[in-house]
Amino acid sequence: MAKSIEPRNEMVAPTFNILNLDQIEEARETIKYYIRRTPLVKSMFLSNGIAFGDVYLKLENMQLTGSFKFRGANNKIQHLTDEEKRRGIIAASAGNHAQGVALTGKLLGIETTVVMPNEAPQMKREATHGYGAEVDIHGATFDDAHLWMNERAKLEGKTVVDPFNDPLVCAGQGTIGLEILEDLVDVETIIVPVGGGGLISGIATAVKSINPSIHIIGVQSENVHGMKASFDAGEIVTHHDNFTLADGTDVATPGDITYEIVSHLVDEFVLVSEEEISTAMKDLMQRTKIVAEGAGALPVAALEAGKVDRKWIENKKVVALVSGGNVDLERVSQIIEHFLVPVDTHHCGIG
Repeated sequence: MAKSIEPRNEMVAPTFNILNLDQIEEARETIKYYIRRTPLVKSMFLSNGIAFGDVYLKLENMQLTGSFKFRGANNKIQHLTDEEKRRGIIAASAGNHAQGVALTGKLLGIETTVVMPNEAPQMKREATHGYGAEVDIHGATFDDAHLWMNERAKLEGKTVVDPFNDPLVCAGQGTIGLEILEDLVDVETIIVPVGGGGLISGIATAVKSINPSIHIIGVQSENVHGMKASFDAGEIVTHHDNFTLADGTDVATPGDITYEIVSHLVDEFVLVSEEEISTAMKDLMQRTKIVAEGAGALPVAALEAGKVDRKWIENKKVVALVSGGNVDLERVSQIIEHFLVPVDTHHCGIG
């Protein structure tokens, strides 16, 4: 039986049971033959030089399709009826959910369509198509693509596989929380990238069902942070100022399901700048030999920039989730060039 979950604020207790530990444990059984259990590794660089605690990286960039999204997509699609599968599935995504849906569709023999915005990275478009999905480029942003996904689903009778606003998707992502607790039973703080909220909803439900004292911190970009804005406002609102390197979290308006879970189980949010994201991507490559996309680097950016209150990290056991590693080589090259310091050959005695 799932343990009861105490709300973050008792004055706004949930009005219905959206997601529980039983559903997440069931999801783990459902997807275990398809997904990869990803490693949890200690980062000496972050532990000793930044947090002054024990910082571990949960490497979902090593998941199949290069992102945690494969878990939730796989769980949702396996739960569809035969009729829903026969009609074909459709999803909207900036890239990672797209690949998770496309690969699952290929493995299960389901016709798959993915709507992606113009801002979706080229490598994510190509990977999605490579898994056999029809790629429909539509709109400037994820929210535009999401609207068209719903319209096209109605027009063509396709079954929607939402990227975050679905309990089955959240349950799939929540299996990460179970793995973290199994590998680091005394974890005290977990830092999670946030877009639409499916990932942090699943993880928060899983870990707080077992240990409510674990502190959950969500990280978003200063440029796009619909969930933090909603969390602060106490209601669903929209926020999108500009492009963000964290394209995997470029969601201006969170879903009602994920907002409800987040508003009760997540402890706080912090924001990071584009410069801080790029610095974290660079340091993950240079110091830990990990290639992370912008969204995947958000927790490390928050740690490096001092955005996380020291009481949650100093002398604590901390997990920072590297949610994905699907980044264009062109983007990697731009980041390297941005931080490359020219060598002064004259003072080095060269030439």
